[in-house]
Amino acid sequence: MTSHAHKNHKVAVLIVDDSDDQRALLRRYFEREGCTVTTAQNAEEAMIAYRAATPDLAVIDLVLPGMTGWELTDCLRAERPDCVVAITSVLDIIDYPDCQANLPKPFTGAQVRKLLRNFVPKWTSA
Repeated sequence: MTSHAHKNHKVAVLIVDDSDDQRALLRRYFEREGCTVTTAQNAEEAMIAYRAATPDLAVIDLVLPGMTGWELTDCLRAERPDCVVAITSVLDIIDYPDCQANLPKPFTGAQVRKLLRNFVPKWTSA
């Protein structure tokens, strides 16, 4: 088992998903890769979180109560243009082709590492 907890540069990740199980699973995967994780169950909580601390990566579910994942993505990109946004959804990837990165559900630890490797330069695998 490879541990990435010794990384020199902690990657800050914001996870936005209304499913407790999905948030917990994503948190576990990203923390195993040495990331600092903040979670939110809706767009409004996410906006408070990213205004308090700038994430390097935001993983946003498209289907959220209230403000949608797309609306949140637009707000985040406008306020934090350096933050990488990855869309996670049960929808087919062709239904969200305009996203910067994606993490289709169900996701795996290998997909999380690939996302970090391909889109977050300050993350380095051991």
